[in-house]
Amino acid sequence: MFAVVPLLVVSSVLTECCTAAGTAAADHTRPAIGLSFSRDIRPILSDNCFQCHGPDADTREADLRLDLREAAIAPRDDGAAIVPGKPEASLVLQRIRTDDETLRMPPPETGKKLTPQQIAILERWIAQGAPYESHWAFRPVVRHAPPPVRRPQWCNNAIDRFVLKQLEQAGLSPSPPADRHTLIRRVYLDFLGVLPSVEEADAFAADPRPDAYARLLDRVLASSRFGERWGRHWLDHARYADSHGYTNDNERVMWPYRDWVIRALNADMPFDQFTIEQLAGDLLPNATLDQIVATGFHRNTLINTEGGTKADQFHDEQVKDRADTTGAVWLALTIGCAKCHSHKFDPISKREYYQLYAFFNTTADRNSVAPTVKAPTPDQRFQLERLAARRRELERRLRDDTDRPHRQRDWEQRLIAQTDRAAAAEQSADGDWVVLEIDGKSKHGATFRKLDDNSLLVGGANRASDEYQVRGWTPLTRIRSVRLEVLTHPSLPKG
Repeated sequence: MFAVVPLLVVSSVLTECCTAAGTAAADHTRPAIGLSFSRDIRPILSDNCFQCHGPDADTREADLRLDLREAAIAPRDDGAAIVPGKPEASLVLQRIRTDDETLRMPPPETGKKLTPQQIAILERWIAQGAPYESHWAFRPVVRHAPPPVRRPQWCNNAIDRFVLKQLEQAGLSPSPPADRHTLIRRVYLDFLGVLPSVEEADAFAADPRPDAYARLLDRVLASSRFGERWGRHWLDHARYADSHGYTNDNERVMWPYRDWVIRALNADMPFDQFTIEQLAGDLLPNATLDQIVATGFHRNTLINTEGGTKADQFHDEQVKDRADTTGAVWLALTIGCAKCHSHKFDPISKREYYQLYAFFNTTADRNSVAPTVKAPTPDQRFQLERLAARRRELERRLRDDTDRPHRQRDWEQRLIAQTDRAAAAEQSADGDWVVLEIDGKSKHGATFRKLDDNSLLVGGANRASDEYQVRGWTPLTRIRSVRLEVLTHPSLPKG
């Protein structure tokens, strides 16, 4: 789970410096471990029996289910398949052991046959009462009290007690603590995926403070590289890519979603919020741009740009991919198996699969890049906010400018006069020169001031060389030539 990733990583670092090492005492042996249905029995039944006697009603034979205890122990005409406590009376063992090929299970034509060891395990399990248990993933989370250990002084936290208990049961002793250089190397590789610099390693090794290790962890966790390192794992599950992934494999712009994942990890976003924003961030009240970008999780589906592709057909493939990925990432289940039939091993029916499918079958995309959203970077957002503020200021000045109508009227009158002069010049046989309205700008920072005669006075930065761009406006419709005059002015060094 996302919210506990730092904790799990920290615990691995805390105990890695004390890994188990074998001791010289050879008389310590691992205690006998009782049979577990999930570990020892379910694999045997799922490999050999569930195909015909499992959850899929379409392939079930003899109306017998062995994946459910109440069905397996239910009385039948010829006896119960499993009789708890009585292996010899259980039809399952009788059919497995029989020499009659017409009755033997699994049927010979399947090519499957239980080994003597597997048969002995089943017999022991039935003799113990044939206890079933749900898969560990479907059981409620239970907080276990830290177990008692023989060397509590070795433990720094509750996790260490669980580790040490297992070591003691196996007759092992912890390794001695790692040296400082080894420890910082492990921390950097685990958290950031890179090695520390020589200076960082030496500084940590020489740090005399008793909380030097805790300070190191805090500093490393505060690095932006933490999100980059651990975000890679989530992005793999999200099937992140910078291309469409099909045929032409055209480029796509998905990096804003990648950056969102990195920021979420670095901010230690709670896992429930992390989930909601990626699955339905756009449906949240007053959704922010970040929450909308987070829904890119399910825009990482393939897009097929091959000619002749039917949008609706590939939309169906995209929806199934979203349902499958949701099941794999958040439920750790291969629910995609239920596309065609009820799941063979997990409690997911074909109907339930398409109920989940319906949640994602309302998306607007149809094997297409659209719809999209503009996602500026933080720097771009700053620039946009600055420009928006500037625009609001200019709009305010326009509203408050009571003299603007008079200046507008004066400008229009000057424009009419210029137009009249231009028209007269065009009709003149001599082709009089018309002074243009011009402005200018400099490549290297010089300034331009317009004088009364419409000429431009250059000032400000005075480089040995510069480039000026001059822009002019005229109402003339026919221009035969342009003349640029360089004039003197009293303010210039040599007039």
